[in-house]
Amino acid sequence: MSTEIKVPTLGESVSEATIGQWLKQPGEAVAADEPIASLETDKVAIDVMAPHAGVMGQQFAQQGDTVVVGALIATIEAGTGTVPAPAPIAKVAAPEAPKANAPAQPAAPAPARSAEEASSDAAVLSPAVRRAVLEYGIDPSTIKGTGKDGRITKDDVVAAARAKPASPAPSASAPADAAPARREERVKMTRLRQTIAKRLKSAQETAALLTTFNDVDMSAVIAARDKYKDLFQKKHGIKLGFMSFFAKASVLALKDIPAVNAQIDGDEIVYHDYIDISIAVSAPNGLVVPVVRDCDKLSFAGIESAIADFGKRAKDGTLTMEDMKGGTFTISNGGVFGGLMSTPIINPPQSAVLGLHRIEDRPVVRDGQIVIRPMMYIALSYDHRLIDGREAVTALKTIKEAIEDPTRLLIDL
Repeated sequence: MSTEIKVPTLGESVSEATIGQWLKQPGEAVAADEPIASLETDKVAIDVMAPHAGVMGQQFAQQGDTVVVGALIATIEAGTGTVPAPAPIAKVAAPEAPKANAPAQPAAPAPARSAEEASSDAAVLSPAVRRAVLEYGIDPSTIKGTGKDGRITKDDVVAAARAKPASPAPSASAPADAAPARREERVKMTRLRQTIAKRLKSAQETAALLTTFNDVDMSAVIAARDKYKDLFQKKHGIKLGFMSFFAKASVLALKDIPAVNAQIDGDEIVYHDYIDISIAVSAPNGLVVPVVRDCDKLSFAGIESAIADFGKRAKDGTLTMEDMKGGTFTISNGGVFGGLMSTPIINPPQSAVLGLHRIEDRPVVRDGQIVIRPMMYIALSYDHRLIDGREAVTALKTIKEAIEDPTRLLIDL
């Protein structure tokens, strides 16, 4: 008896997906509710689960194929099947030391082995992780995965590369012209990366993009966080970060300047009486923007909990289409990667995005004296078709003032 596995409903207005990865191969044992394939949509990756235990049967689509909702992609047969042991990573054996009395023999040239072949036994790795393994020269069998079901993520590869001891300097006797082999790898863009590219290019071509900048003295927020972070975590079970302060400050600005929270729909302007903030989160396959809904009604703890949950699920690849739906304003924090300043691109159909950057000590003038303060550049990119320069500057100034004097967040000023 066989059971047909079809492409599940993917979400509103999403009718097709790409086979990102087969997690089970024909003949392998499958447990009930175990993921057997990963589908990539325009926004998220979705696991296809086995409805019951059995054996992986025939697969009707290959990795990289586009499939529509309801299409037959595989079958699960009755039985127990086998669970093959993972193939060991092939390693080049070290040459044996020549015996004292044995005549020297010229070593036979080892056949060239491409980086792609070296990682072919790690087929369960996602394209992003595969690229990172090749780039950093890391043996994936030595990495402990922290993703869903123990899968290796790109962050795991980067961490392993940082922990890897530096390679010894080449010997002086080595030939000067012995250059490492130069390789190239062509990897098809994931559906998510293609969609990101199209949306960003569309935003540039459609909106009249402009960016205004300001800088923020982070002293007050840092002091408040240092004073209350332990009590906050003890009471709410979540760390107090800076993002909740900026989300709350953005709420003040969006209430004062409704156009920044609005969008253009044809020849109409749509104003929202709610504030749903999209928080840009880095995921293994690209940047995703899950939505923290009703930020104007959430507490600091509610915002921090939502962001922490999104970050974990983005890393595990378990974000859903519903998590991405909507959003009236976006906050993107490039500071976590060390960015000093940037001009973020709006997330259509939204009309504005706030860019945060790294905090660094800089000399500033206070009361006629030069002092050192922890400063951050902030940027507001906006659609000039809807938002005037005065409104954009005022909104960014409101955010700056709320961060420099967090009391404003409590009294809605």
